[in-house]
Amino acid sequence: MKDRILLILMLLALWSFLVTFNYYMPQQPAFILLMGFVVAYTVLMNIAYKHQRRKLKKKPLIEDTSYKPFVSIMVPCHCEGAVIGETIENIMALDYEAFELIVIDDRSTDNTAEVLKSFEEKYSGKLKAVIRDKDAFPGKSAVLNEALPLSKGEVICVFDADARIKPDFLNRILPKLAPKDVGAVQARKVVSNKDFNLLTRCQDNEMALDSHFQCGRDSIKGAVELRGNGQLIKRESLLSVACWNEHTITDDLDLSTKLHLKGWDVRFCLSVEVYEEGVLTFDSLIKQRRRWIEGSIRRYLDYFDQMITSDTISLFARVDMLAYIAEFLLPIWLVSEWMLQTARCIEKMPNNMMSSCALFVALGLFFFVGLLYSLRRYQQLSLWQTFKQSVETACYLVIFWVPLVVLIIPKIIFTNRSMDWGKTDHGVMEEEKQVQEV
Repeated sequence: MKDRILLILMLLALWSFLVTFNYYMPQQPAFILLMGFVVAYTVLMNIAYKHQRRKLKKKPLIEDTSYKPFVSIMVPCHCEGAVIGETIENIMALDYEAFELIVIDDRSTDNTAEVLKSFEEKYSGKLKAVIRDKDAFPGKSAVLNEALPLSKGEVICVFDADARIKPDFLNRILPKLAPKDVGAVQARKVVSNKDFNLLTRCQDNEMALDSHFQCGRDSIKGAVELRGNGQLIKRESLLSVACWNEHTITDDLDLSTKLHLKGWDVRFCLSVEVYEEGVLTFDSLIKQRRRWIEGSIRRYLDYFDQMITSDTISLFARVDMLAYIAEFLLPIWLVSEWMLQTARCIEKMPNNMMSSCALFVALGLFFFVGLLYSLRRYQQLSLWQTFKQSVETACYLVIFWVPLVVLIIPKIIFTNRSMDWGKTDHGVMEEEKQVQEV
């Protein structure tokens, strides 16, 4: 109930300001203020990131390569029989001695449990297969909490069932976790099937843009976020925040926020990748992003009072969190502005209808500029491909992000919180290839 009341109050404050601002300054859409704040903050992060890079060139950071903790790798899976075998083989090929692999079957209805048992025999002593009861509490957080007491690692590493990594993954990323104040670190996510269709290509480009923003947040020691796949957390920091929240649908974002509120630093490792499948269809993408957006908004509502009052969160992380709330206010403000100007137009009152419509273009340009830099730097694309794919992905982000955020708001206010994991289908591409070959 607290989250609903808080969200309603935020909306009322937003709309009150919007109407008042338009009444006194009808030629200046209020949306521009919020957009300007987001742009200014983004520029600040870019400056900080470039300054950090210059400093590291002059005086490279000496990392603690002697940090070799025992690592418990956990892979939750639900109906992942098509991909989990290859994932296990990929992880077992790690060039790191001190690790164990725990794969948890969460109430699967396919052959996942049988596959896990066969691999447990193959890698006896190194791999643990955990088969959850059919009536177990649902959700990825519950899966991880159930497996945690069975693990013995000083560091917990979480992968999705479709994850692919290089053998030196742990050797390269663990030094980032060595400092005492660092509680967790996130690897860069890359879409492995980016060339399959337009949607998978846009998802990979979106990941590149996300990496760019994560680098900026990391450079100012802001509120870097975990992304679920390819995240490493110290057991000490995990226990300090009472482990994973079982009443969230985005375990990674919720955990990130709790760690920052407790004073832990969360880092982003650009140079180490974890590969995952992008979803292939429009319906699957809507289902996935609906969960991500709803979970992200809910965690801000759940922890908003602590974000304001906590005496352990760092100043930069606090400001960064509050700034990123604007990420979800932008679509609401944009649509509200458009509706207000439409009403004024119908009533034949002075209005800014054209400029309100142009705000959608302005939002697309914001994404476009970020993508130009990200794709050129992280994807090493040609100038033409950088421009072309930046246009595609900017349109994709506006088309998906704005309507979903707006639609999720009434869902949070008027419906009960769901614990639907929102499973993403994996191995679909291989199945489609087999069908085409037949």
